[in-house]
Amino acid sequence: MLGHFRLECGAEPVELCRNGQRLLAFVALRRRVSRRVLAGTLWPEVTEEHARGSLRTTPWKLPRGDQPLVRCSGDSLVSADTLYVDVHAFTETALGVVQGGGPPPAAQLPQGLLRGEDLLPGWDEEWLLPERERLRQLRLHALDALAEALVHEGRLALALEAAWESVRAEPLRGSAHRAAVSAHLAEGNLSEAVRHYRSFQRLREELGVEPFARFTRMPARHGWRLTSR
Repeated sequence: MLGHFRLECGAEPVELCRNGQRLLAFVALRRRVSRRVLAGTLWPEVTEEHARGSLRTTPWKLPRGDQPLVRCSGDSLVSADTLYVDVHAFTETALGVVQGGGPPPAAQLPQGLLRGEDLLPGWDEEWLLPERERLRQLRLHALDALAEALVHEGRLALALEAAWESVRAEPLRGSAHRAAVSAHLAEGNLSEAVRHYRSFQRLREELGVEPFARFTRMPARHGWRLTSR
């Protein structure tokens, strides 16, 4: 669901109707959803009877192999344990970084963090808005943590890549700019560090944004003597 909706079985793409995609996406994200919530969320503009009718027929349009992708459990629908969902894999990776697990080896860097694909772009479902924002915030925190951990490990080019990805996603994110400056300093590139510091300070001042304490303390901490420009 990151980048676009796709369903694969044995590396082969599987076509689904629009309602089938919506139902599978919702249940796969939540893992377990009550029928009432599901019907009201996916078909909010029709009568309750119509919504429940759509909910009864749509699961039958999903592929049915040895194990259904969505099964009934009491008054809820549950996604199959064997269903791999990229959003959950991304979340697990990002949480591992945020919780201090540290960055993996270079060959196993979490590419999902660096690519930054949106959740189901082009879908205008209201229920997706909080899901998208949750993933966006989690990615930003994970990128900041990843950049700092890579700086401490001396993997500075990768640290800068993570920091810049966070800056691209949120240009006024002070923690991302701090990580970029720290990476430049660790490389011994004082001029790059000062240039980045000044550039962000100018952007902040132009937009009237309050200073970020940990960022503005960097010159004093590193013994810089900055003159006004």
